[in-house]
Amino acid sequence: MTPATTSGVTTEPVILDAMGLASDPELEVRFAESAHRILADLVSGGAALGWVDPPSRDEVAELLGHVVSAVQAGDAALRAAYLDCRLVGLGYWLRYARPTHRPHADLEKIAVDAAAHGHGVGRALTAALIADAREAGIEVLTLDARGDNTNALHLYRSLGFTEYGRLPDFVAVDEHRYDKVFYMLDFRRKS
Repeated sequence: MTPATTSGVTTEPVILDAMGLASDPELEVRFAESAHRILADLVSGGAALGWVDPPSRDEVAELLGHVVSAVQAGDAALRAAYLDCRLVGLGYWLRYARPTHRPHADLEKIAVDAAAHGHGVGRALTAALIADAREAGIEVLTLDARGDNTNALHLYRSLGFTEYGRLPDFVAVDEHRYDKVFYMLDFRRKS
């Protein structure tokens, strides 16, 4: 990894794909553990990542194994963000399984360590995954987000996603209810 540095401190994230992770055995071994730490810490802090309680190590390892298998089959992309050789974010998209939806994919679990917020990690991860989807011939990239996740919603809009629907008070976290907001990026449209 050769990031830009200022006084020995990385100024922008290094974004690796699944092949880049697999090419460095040390990174690959630490990836699941570091990903678990990030996801569990974020969920503990109330982040909207699909879990109410922090996921277990085994649950994260199983999820990542599923994503890596899908990457190997050409049905997904996985990206990992590093600052100063430390995993600070991850995200992926998966192609839809239903045969009539196969040209499309869903962007899932963009997660950035709280200590790295404000360093462009989420933008870099999402932009890399968008480029991967375009390169893979995905026609429409979708995502959904919790309605109170205003920073993420702003990021997605700034990268070209448009809202195509909303389910009011759909997401249940204990007694709290939040809108589920649906976004799409249609690569079929000429820019």
